[in-house]
Amino acid sequence: MKQKKSKWLLRILLILGIIFLVQNTYYYLVERPADKEDDTKILFTIKKGQSASTVGDNLEDAGLIWSDTVFSIYTRQNGIAEKIIAGRFYLNKTMDLKQIASTITDPSKAESIITIQEGLTVKDIDAKLVEMDMLKEGKFVEAVKNFNGYEAYDFLDKETLSKLEIPLEGYLFPDTYFLDPSDFTGEQLITKALNNFHKKLEEKPENLHEVITMASIIEREVRTDADRPIVSGILWKRYLGNWHLGADATLLYITDDNKIDTEDLAIDSPYNTRKVVGIPPGPIGNPGMKSIEAAISPQESPYWYYLTTPDTGEVIYAKDNDEHNSNKAKYLY
Repeated sequence: MKQKKSKWLLRILLILGIIFLVQNTYYYLVERPADKEDDTKILFTIKKGQSASTVGDNLEDAGLIWSDTVFSIYTRQNGIAEKIIAGRFYLNKTMDLKQIASTITDPSKAESIITIQEGLTVKDIDAKLVEMDMLKEGKFVEAVKNFNGYEAYDFLDKETLSKLEIPLEGYLFPDTYFLDPSDFTGEQLITKALNNFHKKLEEKPENLHEVITMASIIEREVRTDADRPIVSGILWKRYLGNWHLGADATLLYITDDNKIDTEDLAIDSPYNTRKVVGIPPGPIGNPGMKSIEAAISPQESPYWYYLTTPDTGEVIYAKDNDEHNSNKAKYLY
């Protein structure tokens, strides 16, 4: 009987010892920096939607914490797993896990991330910034309209752009940008995007505004890189041949919805390329590099017409109007 009691006592003591060891190891890893001597700044990015577990994995991979498991336990126990913020943070290896967790849950310490996808309009960007709680609705559009830094960018035609409702549409280069929410203004993002445009488009054609306008149409009309140069060739042929471009995307730009009805087709606007000959006075969105390259280097083809299937987005080409009408009957009706 005494032996049994002794065995149980030993087991209890062993379990208590293990618990004590685990707890001490846990607190040790929570409070011990990865490297007390290395204060080199490390830019650490947390993407929107990433879980605490993924963030912990990335922190360990970056050498900023000892254990992603300890990180997951700590964030769950302290109720901060859901408070981790998407953004870019300056961290270093002298910070312990508590300090790192405190930093990545502090909005004032984060650089917010905004991605301008190819084809987004200035109004779309405005909506993104509102969703991110960076600006109030309409403030980015207002910043674009009030932009007065044209002299810093020789590729911007102030006389032409200032006549547009949205002056810089087309020139805010699609990319991922990091923003400081503590003192963010719309002008900061405009400057970043214009600088990026200048950097990415090293050789700018003389007819840049026409090219960017055409690129913005190509961006919205087709989905694949293979189709962009072909559609570019068709649209330039129509433009130079004094045809109607007939691009639905230009009309959708001014109707603010995703449908075109008979009333829309009757709109008297230079953006209604079903009714007005020529290209619109300005871009209908901010095109990516593939669409810009397609606009600069259109591909010759025997085609004059195209349509995009609503289900798969496949582009169907036609050499003449009869073939095009046959394609419409087959794929659209």
